[in-house]
Amino acid sequence: MKRPNILWFSLEDTSPRFGCYGDPLARTPNLDRIAAEGCRYDRAFSVAGVCAPSRATIITGVYATFIGAQHQRTTHTHPAAPELPTPYECCPPPYVKCFTEYLRAAGYYCTNNVKTDYQFSPPFTAWDEQGPRAHWRARAPGQPFFSVFNPTGTHESGQWSEKDAECAIPGEARTDPSAVAVPPWLPDTPETRRAIARQYDNIARSDRQLGERLRELAEDGLLDDTVIAVWSDHGEGLPRAKRWPYDSGIRVPLILRWPGRVPAGTSSDRLASLIDLAPTMLAIAGVPAPAHLQGASLLDGPERDYIFATRDRYDEAYDMVRAVRDRRFKYIRHYYPNQPHQLWIPYQYKHPAQRDLWRAALRGETGGLEQTLGERRDPECLYDLEADPCELRNVAGDPRYAGDLARLRRALDDWRRDFDRYGDVPESEMVRRWYPDGRQPVTAAPIFIPIAEDALAGAPSQGGEYRGPTLVQLHCATQGASIGWRDASEPGGRWRLYTGPIRVAPGRTLDLRAKAIRIGYRESAEAAATFTAREM
Repeated sequence: MKRPNILWFSLEDTSPRFGCYGDPLARTPNLDRIAAEGCRYDRAFSVAGVCAPSRATIITGVYATFIGAQHQRTTHTHPAAPELPTPYECCPPPYVKCFTEYLRAAGYYCTNNVKTDYQFSPPFTAWDEQGPRAHWRARAPGQPFFSVFNPTGTHESGQWSEKDAECAIPGEARTDPSAVAVPPWLPDTPETRRAIARQYDNIARSDRQLGERLRELAEDGLLDDTVIAVWSDHGEGLPRAKRWPYDSGIRVPLILRWPGRVPAGTSSDRLASLIDLAPTMLAIAGVPAPAHLQGASLLDGPERDYIFATRDRYDEAYDMVRAVRDRRFKYIRHYYPNQPHQLWIPYQYKHPAQRDLWRAALRGETGGLEQTLGERRDPECLYDLEADPCELRNVAGDPRYAGDLARLRRALDDWRRDFDRYGDVPESEMVRRWYPDGRQPVTAAPIFIPIAEDALAGAPSQGGEYRGPTLVQLHCATQGASIGWRDASEPGGRWRLYTGPIRVAPGRTLDLRAKAIRIGYRESAEAAATFTAREM
């Protein structure tokens, strides 16, 4: 069967404010079109309410807490808190890869335009193209592709007052702030309303960018042969949404369109987690999923009983929160109940709604805002989402819910035992384990092994001439490393993923370059050798 192309349209900081999700203020004709031609997932959730842990999970197919990627961010410096053990890159088990390598190995042309934010440097082996010009159009004729486009306009910062001019769409009316609904955990102020209105405008701009991709697919005659997936890395950038495991912070839009395979105009109420994206894409491409992936295909995998979400150090502020959700209930466990809800995260304080929260606190007008400004947290929270979708009434102490509380406690404990490998490990200790001498480990450079009639197979070589067909095997001594190679004699030759011996046909010469990378390690030095296969 012909393998389908796959297009990802991944948004940032976006809750389901789309027309297809029933929002009357949305201006999302292209997103709604994808939903009308595919399946809309109504219970889709991220694994964290912030981007880097979520994206680390998505690209590897394993939980951020399993690979030490749960803190936001590992790779940035913090001038206001120089005591933090950053920057560093998380160092997953050696078998963990970016799942796109499995697609590349199966012949897919993989591109990313442009965000990564994986908690480790994106391996050069993950993508055929990575950058602002990455596009499926540079692939070989007939080659299937997996292409990611990530517009950034819906990011939290797009709601700031100083970004107001960027939200406007020429020739289109702006969202009326008086028409938006203000969540009950935020003060109903003019500036908070304007911030929410900006988000509607930013989503509309992103919708236009999706329309451009659809037009390009149609121009290339690929629209009916391309699976389209739309999702966001977590919920919107409002206080008590982004960075938190409430539904406002982790419920995301998720739409999957696959002509002829996914029924058009359908919706699914199954629990979906963004950790399921990797196995779903591999299933679509017909590529067997490695056993270590911790999600399940949304197409043919078992349905979930629960989704899980976390909160740890975000920017300057340490925290630890774990959450589990089923179809009706959400259980949240605060490991630092002595901490207030509001922690010092300077970036968050730039948000207009956050400033209005503090103004309310200064005036003593905190009535109704206890869930956002409260000076204490309950160690355990249980929310009945049918009766309380905004998660404002903690019923953990209500004996009527004792059975559900005990069940969700056990579910979270079981998940932590299997997948929260680094949750209890101090961040400084994690860094010491990975950088034992204080320096990032370096991937070993590859070596070349020629295999030919007149060569001693298995002996490393820096190149040479051989009689007849010749194979060149590549080897890297670093456990779990991926190897990339290219022919330097090819103009603009891209790095190819090494999956097996490279053939040098009789009468040909290959000027080989090779380098290797393991996630969390520095890239190796580049190795070079020239191999010539003489005619017999």
